[in-house]
Amino acid sequence: MGGSPNAWDRDLVRTWLESRLKAARLDQAAADRRGYEAQDDYDKAAAEEWVCRTLQTAGSCDEQATFAAQIRLLLAHDGYPITGSYDDRRVDRHVRANLRKIAKMTKAKDGFANTLRYQG
Repeated sequence: MGGSPNAWDRDLVRTWLESRLKAARLDQAAADRRGYEAQDDYDKAAAEEWVCRTLQTAGSCDEQATFAAQIRLLLAHDGYPITGSYDDRRVDRHVRANLRKIAKMTKAKDGFANTLRYQG
């Protein structure tokens, strides 16, 4: 996707959010099949799905500053209503971790090209 390495690419960000949303859904299904011992994995995937869906539906990917402001606004929330999760505190922790990760990626304008299912 053309442009300089420091240019904001809204299409790349949208593609990344979409790929992470799909991966989170697959991870939730896999954790659900594994049962009780995978509850943390389920909550982690549910948190990532919520973050990606929320950022995707906000439609704020067009400009870096707007996207960063949306992330800051979400980080300011006290809690995150995710139905079907096992532990609300754990989900809140995972949501905040995902938001901080995306905030760092947004600031650096880097990492959105990695659309692999498993990310480090």
